[in-house]
Amino acid sequence: MIHGLYRIASHLLGPVLSVYLNRRMARGKEDPVRFSERMGVAGMARPPGRLVWLHAASVGESLSLLPLVDCLLARDLRVLMTTGTVTSAKLMAERLPASAIHQFVPVDRPAWVRRFLDHWRPDLVLWSESDFWPNILAQVKTRGVPLILVQGRISAKSLAGWQKARGFIATILGHFDLCLGQTPDDAERLRQLGGRDCRCLGNLKQSVPPLPCETAELDSLRRVVGERPLWLAASTHAGEERIVARVHAHLVQRFPALLTVMVPRHPHRGVEVQNELKAMGMTCHLRSAGEVPADGIYVADTMGELGLFYRLAPIVFMGKSLSVEGGQNPFEPARLGAAVLFGPRMSNFPDMVPSMLESGAGEMVVDEGDLVRAVAALLADPALLARRRAAAQAWSEAEAGALDAVMQALSPWLESLDARP
Repeated sequence: MIHGLYRIASHLLGPVLSVYLNRRMARGKEDPVRFSERMGVAGMARPPGRLVWLHAASVGESLSLLPLVDCLLARDLRVLMTTGTVTSAKLMAERLPASAIHQFVPVDRPAWVRRFLDHWRPDLVLWSESDFWPNILAQVKTRGVPLILVQGRISAKSLAGWQKARGFIATILGHFDLCLGQTPDDAERLRQLGGRDCRCLGNLKQSVPPLPCETAELDSLRRVVGERPLWLAASTHAGEERIVARVHAHLVQRFPALLTVMVPRHPHRGVEVQNELKAMGMTCHLRSAGEVPADGIYVADTMGELGLFYRLAPIVFMGKSLSVEGGQNPFEPARLGAAVLFGPRMSNFPDMVPSMLESGAGEMVVDEGDLVRAVAALLADPALLARRRAAAQAWSEAEAGALDAVMQALSPWLESLDARP
């Protein structure tokens, strides 16, 4: 009944959805040039041949699917990737292979979904994480297209919420032919909510190639930094920048030449962060303004340069883990040989964090004072820093086998596509 009411409401509320989307566009959250894609209007022709549609909600999810994209293209399949945010679209323009297509996912209104599916006619759909849109998933299944959940993610909190609407979520999950959870707990929660054939084969975020960087820019920054002690606070959220600034103020008393690099999770906050830090009395330089690392704190408020700064910094603290809940992906800096620190609020990585702690690939800091202690220990002891960096890289290399397992699980559907004329 809930599913039927949702379908009727999403049909009748079309004018309201249009107003909502226009307001989002006014706030910079929709692309005005490609706005019609959100209503299912294709931005280009469908390529001939067998087409696999992959959907990811935003930046992290879309990056985790890139190894799958490469594997599918290698099988001579056409690939369509959809995402829902402007930021992810910009990133896909940089990272998606040239032979793959990016489109914005249509808003979940029946007419717009039909328009999208009528044009693209996917032969296989790979849906990631928990971005469950009932109308899209139902129409895909009605058309007889195989539908597989990859990187499925259901938190304990989400499980409790969905249990209040068990019939609704069971209907949604019942559309999937196979549910691959990121972790064993995710797979079990999917099963409890009505998913079929729920398995955990590993986390594709641990199969993503190392983040890219411009070698010339890295060499330039290394010359500027020289031998100064350096650490990085990556993907910080509001509130965490003040914590990092206070940590810097403590550390610089012991390490006078210290350079702290800060990469806000949302680059558009760069000027806001700079003003906040200057109000605290900090010396602060802004990368988007063309400034270079000097003394104090360097705010790298640019898009797609984490790979650059993970290579530059020997010590990386992951944001969204001290004053904000969830955490950001610690695998990426570990893959590039950084000593990784994170706070206690890493609920987005329930299996990865214990594995890192057990292997010595990461260290948890419980509060601001503990972060001061941990960074100082690594800066003061080159041998300890070298051991921690080596442990992080060894752990990341050992954990990178999920892609082969996922491709093996997909093989029945891919072989069916291969058999078509």
